[in-house]
Amino acid sequence: MLDIKFIRENVDLVKKATKDKAFDETVVDKLIKVDENRRKLIQETEELRAKRNKLTKDDIDEGKKLKVGVKEVEKKLKVVEEEYNELLWKVPNISSPKTPIGKNEKDNVEIKKWGIPTKFSFNPKDHLELGKNLGILDFEAGSKVTGSQFYFLYGDGAMLELALTQYVFEKLSNQGFLPVITPDLAKSRYYLGTGYAPKGDEAQTYTIENEDLGLIATAEITLAGSHADEIIPESILPLKYVGYSHCFRQEAGSYGKYSKGLYRVHQFSKTEMFIYSKPEDSDSLHEYILQMEEEIYQELELPYRVLEMCTADLGAMAARKFDIEVWMPGRDDYGEVTSTSNCTDYQARNLNIKYKKKNGETEYVHMLNGTAVVMSRVPIAILENYQNEDGSVNIPKVLQKWMGKEKIEVK
Repeated sequence: MLDIKFIRENVDLVKKATKDKAFDETVVDKLIKVDENRRKLIQETEELRAKRNKLTKDDIDEGKKLKVGVKEVEKKLKVVEEEYNELLWKVPNISSPKTPIGKNEKDNVEIKKWGIPTKFSFNPKDHLELGKNLGILDFEAGSKVTGSQFYFLYGDGAMLELALTQYVFEKLSNQGFLPVITPDLAKSRYYLGTGYAPKGDEAQTYTIENEDLGLIATAEITLAGSHADEIIPESILPLKYVGYSHCFRQEAGSYGKYSKGLYRVHQFSKTEMFIYSKPEDSDSLHEYILQMEEEIYQELELPYRVLEMCTADLGAMAARKFDIEVWMPGRDDYGEVTSTSNCTDYQARNLNIKYKKKNGETEYVHMLNGTAVVMSRVPIAILENYQNEDGSVNIPKVLQKWMGKEKIEVK
């Protein structure tokens, strides 16, 4: 969330930023009014308590009146506090001055391309046909056991996912990222605090009945929650993690020709980069995460493009965001495989995560996240870009030492 003092002092700026992100800017004016009422009630409560504290033992009747008065004001304050918190959550983070202003995803800006889209001398297959013919991908069994948009991986399909995980863990641990395997469940404070809503049009989270728990949509949630309510020493920043988890997303209404097969599923595995940083370092660390992502896809030798998200495509949390889209022959287009966001101190305020400066002062940290490898979408690109006319699929060189072979053969 934003600092209420910052909102009070920069109402026009916050309203413009909210509108630029395609959120309802009238929320800001509503919040300011509720905040004024809230502060008046807090002051009234404090004044009544102060009067009560000054009373002597002989002022029994007056004391009773003041006690009733305090309770009445506190009751009003509780209602106002609930409305205040609800409105404060609806005000999105301020976008970076570097972020292009736009109304929708069509206004995202392509800033770089690497590699040439793969061409074939034969009629290529999509990943669904390849996976079925190779005996490594089975949506029918997934649908039977669990439901639509679930799948089984067999043999080299399972080995490919593990090889990608090993490759990324080794590469990023050599860069100082600490490998972490996180829980697949989190309390509502953490999935809400990182921006994953369980209800409404943007619902992603599967919640557990009669429990304050939800299945996580990304390790970002658990990696962010791991330092909640902590004060981190400045000397150990930046803290760099690469987290592995299973991810669960409702993906309600996500259908269409671009969503078939592995591209949109309800459960998948993912490795996620996550960094806690000092505010002055977050811009450069955001560029660093993007650099790591680019290196991964260059080493996998998959053609890609980098997009910078416009204001309307940032979401509530991010101040700046980049996506990498990899060439997917089955759709004859690029498809998103990574996203990296600088959330500045927005999530840190939600989760109360600060750092202690050398002078003893404390300040909220900045928090950054970025996909390393998403195990549903990257195999699409590998299968489709590395396929041969006989239906076999070559394995990227950087993965061969973990796969123990150079090719996935038709059996």
